[in-house]
Amino acid sequence: MLKTIIEASENFCIHQIREKHVVNDEITKTRTLIAYIDIDTHSGQKHRVYIASDSNFMQRVSKLFLEEDESDEETLIDMTLETANLIVGSAKVIAEEADENTYTINTPHFEKIAVFDFEYDQAKLIKIENDELIVAIKELS
Repeated sequence: MLKTIIEASENFCIHQIREKHVVNDEITKTRTLIAYIDIDTHSGQKHRVYIASDSNFMQRVSKLFLEEDESDEETLIDMTLETANLIVGSAKVIAEEADENTYTINTPHFEKIAVFDFEYDQAKLIKIENDELIVAIKELS
């Protein structure tokens, strides 16, 4: 499942942000905006997908969608929720097209601004220059 979410995240970097990116396994301990979306697989499993980014990454998104050079915290939170929705929604379509562990998605929720300290089963870090996006998944049941 993480594979399709990472693919959707990479597509977001390529087609929306239009910048080169790198994916790696090292999850950094920096201050991030953290949102999550719970997903329900058609096989009955539940997972939580976390999207956590530093403010510079989310400012890129805000510049892209809102043309704001310097967004306030509330706007960055809204952009975090929208980014989570776009990435996980895109991953849902990728999974459906591949007929691979299909699922439904719930409403995104903003958790906090802090170091990403949640338990997870799998995670990747996507970097554009020095800006970071953590994508993590945790099985709930």
